[in-house]
Amino acid sequence: MTVRESGRWHGFAWGWTWGGRGLVRGTSCMSDKFFVDTNILVCAHDLKQGAKYEKARALVQKLWESENGVLSTQVLQELCVSLRRKVARPLSAEGTRKVIEDYASWEIVVNTAESVMQALEIEGRYKISFWDALIVQAAGSCGAEVVYSEDLADRQSYGDVRVVNPLK
Repeated sequence: MTVRESGRWHGFAWGWTWGGRGLVRGTSCMSDKFFVDTNILVCAHDLKQGAKYEKARALVQKLWESENGVLSTQVLQELCVSLRRKVARPLSAEGTRKVIEDYASWEIVVNTAESVMQALEIEGRYKISFWDALIVQAAGSCGAEVVYSEDLADRQSYGDVRVVNPLK
């Protein structure tokens, strides 16, 4: 049984699962897709983040239930490293693999050579880091109008993509 078939998000190797609350959107936009940056996922998996953990976890739960969450290969790669090295209770390779398997059921934007070229243009146009530009590029390429991120400037728009910091 896949995570979507069960209707629950296992979400973390420590064993908690999501309950059955309905989706409540904090933003109003035309797209039903919401791109999630790595930092939000890391907070959702790190109990030591306190209030940020609770907010990130609630957001991920809503996106899981609505099936509107989008990630990129970059986000999955960064999440692997962060869960193994940067959280208060680092995961094993097997624990990390289980988390990534869960997220693999979300829509995943695959970064290509063309993605890199477009990110270079975004980097130059908006004077942001290449890695942030690649996040913006991935969000825009799948039609997401919102990127949930704590790292990018809250409420900043990059073309059709707007940043929302859900941890404020």
